[in-house]
Amino acid sequence: MTIALEPTFGTGLAGITLRRAAGRILLTVARSLAIFVPVFLVATFVTFALRALSGLTPAHSQLGEDATPEAVARIEHEWGLDQPFLVQYWHWLGDVLRGDLGRSWTNGVDVSTLIAEGLAISLSIATLAMILGVVFGFAFGALAALRRGTWIDRSITAVLTLFSIMPPFVIGILLVEVFAVGLGWFPSGGYVPFSVGISPWFSHLLLPALALSFDAIADVARQLRAGLVGAYSENYVTGAVVRGLSRRRIFLRHVLPNGVGPALAVLGLKFPVIIGASVVTEWIFGLQGFGRFANDAAQAGDVPEVQGVLVVSIVLVVSFNLIVNLVLGRITPAAHRGV
Repeated sequence: MTIALEPTFGTGLAGITLRRAAGRILLTVARSLAIFVPVFLVATFVTFALRALSGLTPAHSQLGEDATPEAVARIEHEWGLDQPFLVQYWHWLGDVLRGDLGRSWTNGVDVSTLIAEGLAISLSIATLAMILGVVFGFAFGALAALRRGTWIDRSITAVLTLFSIMPPFVIGILLVEVFAVGLGWFPSGGYVPFSVGISPWFSHLLLPALALSFDAIADVARQLRAGLVGAYSENYVTGAVVRGLSRRRIFLRHVLPNGVGPALAVLGLKFPVIIGASVVTEWIFGLQGFGRFANDAAQAGDVPEVQGVLVVSIVLVVSFNLIVNLVLGRITPAAHRGV
């Protein structure tokens, strides 16, 4: 009887654990959506209202400033700009939800296509920059916490402070001068698609990604060190030491899961910063990415392109923060308790 019941008990316990984990994930997604939906609606409404406030129309882009009122009215009718504002917004929002960001006023090309071309470059750079930020940030932060109060800790803190005050464009210029022009190890600019090969694709991305990663490395390392040092002072760590657990097990099983929360949380703030900082970095490395596209669209006064950039930026930021929240809720015990 006992032997027959043991598998059933194990299966039931595993099922309860899975249901609880799924419930936490669904709760995190529901909370994120509850924030995302109103933020998205307000942001898109403000974004769309900027066109009406700016007074810009496609007639000015296509016909110039000397266009006749009749020609302007004809162009605005073709683009549906003679309809009431709320009707225009409703139609535009419906198109956005279907993935249609409209057409460029400058050349009539689909905005979604134009953004996708630049987004592939910028997301590749931003993803690699975030990976570098996580790897080196966690390495520096963990080492500083494990050697807290020593010269190693103080040296890492000094290096991280230097990282945090250096603008990405300055770092980019230095990287080009040293590793591209001086040593010739990497190309100084340009972009090669992944389909050409992993090696040339990676070599063109590494320097701009490294230039954008320094600030992420500094912030992740500082937050991780603070979290780990705080975790080391908790009573459960003292109890683990008294029980004779090894330093490695104490760090991996008790300190790291409870101290990693601030470092993961800061990653959600770093992603939009990296996307924003990519504008200047892409100019330095000759990349026609998402940031440079946004800058060109704003300078040209191409409202559909600007609106498309803002919508995509909102979706990217919210999606990345959702991923961070899911990881944070899965890893950190404090998040499970709602602390």
